[in-house]
Amino acid sequence: MIGQLSKEEINRKLLHLLAIILPVGIFYLPIIWKVHPIDVCCLIFFLLFFSLLIEYFRLRVSPFGSWFSHSFGSMMRTEEQNQLTGATYVLGGSSICSLISLYNEAAAVSCFLCLTLFILGDAVAAIVGKAFGRIKVGNKTVEGGVGCFLFCVLTTGFIFPVLPAFTDFWGSEISIIQIFLISASIAILEFFPIKFRGFALNDNLYVPGLSSVIAIMIR
Repeated sequence: MIGQLSKEEINRKLLHLLAIILPVGIFYLPIIWKVHPIDVCCLIFFLLFFSLLIEYFRLRVSPFGSWFSHSFGSMMRTEEQNQLTGATYVLGGSSICSLISLYNEAAAVSCFLCLTLFILGDAVAAIVGKAFGRIKVGNKTVEGGVGCFLFCVLTTGFIFPVLPAFTDFWGSEISIIQIFLISASIAILEFFPIKFRGFALNDNLYVPGLSSVIAIMIR
């Protein structure tokens, strides 16, 4: 079972974890370094534009595409060879969260929570699923979904409440019901892809934003 978890998948998820700077930046740059939230939003959209530019050259310019595949191909999934990579979709989802966070402080802390949980929880789901997964539903595993849910519950219950300014912006202690509803929304949305006319949307794009809206609604 454990042999199914490749070195490439581990490296991919470790690289994926670098995206944690995005929710941290959305929430803490305005608080600690007094950067205006709109400037943070513009920065993330610039990173998205830059990523899309790289994707264009990777897919359209053969020499660049060959170099990119040689350098990073081992961390790319088969379906990413001819379409956008997960990293670009993560930036897309982060851009959506950065827009939502502009609404008010409650929106900002909700986006910080949900985007962070998704980035980490998605990595946990993939690693647990590939290492221990037996029950498959589509290209997901039940074990991976459960791992994502439990990780989100534990992280939301024990880690976020002690982070600087989190409770202040949340407005109170986060309740057990809120913890379970937010964790369940992320795990379920990650597990069951949204399909539009037979095309499955990339979960990196929509899960952070949708779960953030749910978190805002149940605060």
